[in-house]
Amino acid sequence: MTETARTLSPLSSVPLHSQLRDLLRGRILDGEYAPDSQMPSESELGATFKVSRITVRQALGDLQKEGLIFKIHGKGTFVSKPKAFQNVSTLQGLAESMTGRGYEVINRLRSFRFVPADKLVAERLNVAEGEIVTQIRRVRLINREPISLEVTWLPKHLGERLESADLVTRDIFLILENDCGLSLGHADLAIDAVLADSDLTQALDVETGSPIMRIERLTHTADGQPVDFEHLYYRGDAFQYRLRIDRHREAQ
Repeated sequence: MTETARTLSPLSSVPLHSQLRDLLRGRILDGEYAPDSQMPSESELGATFKVSRITVRQALGDLQKEGLIFKIHGKGTFVSKPKAFQNVSTLQGLAESMTGRGYEVINRLRSFRFVPADKLVAERLNVAEGEIVTQIRRVRLINREPISLEVTWLPKHLGERLESADLVTRDIFLILENDCGLSLGHADLAIDAVLADSDLTQALDVETGSPIMRIERLTHTADGQPVDFEHLYYRGDAFQYRLRIDRHREAQ
């Protein structure tokens, strides 16, 4: 432990609590502190790294804000489970992306309705405002835990094809491709954040006002026709969207 303590430098311009936070974060991400395992106590960390209890509390407070640890009153500090994530560099449904990495994805179908298109839906699907479209609302569960509420709008003729489809275990993308014979091309995404209202609170088992990541996704067929418009509401404490972005330089 003495060797580890020397990784903190009192002479550094970086505050001690930041140094300790970064060191502990590295241990968590490297798996040295496993998910659901109990962290050393504040006094143990202070003794190991030769820092004050206030410094330890500041470091742990930062890690808690990052969602890497959580505290149980009277029991101590524990390592959080890693968030499930979906790589959005390719166009895939949630189950298509997650099941290949060992996650179980199932859905709770909340409603399947034919509704008049409001202004936004009409613009996205390129139909007349008030025209009947299909609306599907599903809660997506990863390993039996509710992760997202998915609200999907489709043209009516496609919705009629999906009415008898298995919406509990299958991605809508795969149903459109395999059952409806569509070739999907690309999707446009917009991401922002909202606070959980009563509907999201009930669907995702979160507290009112919890931060929710909202993704608006409009998927087109290979020939460019808008076919699937969605609002995806993800629990911010349990899921990540990941994306790789390359920097392109012009040839000199």
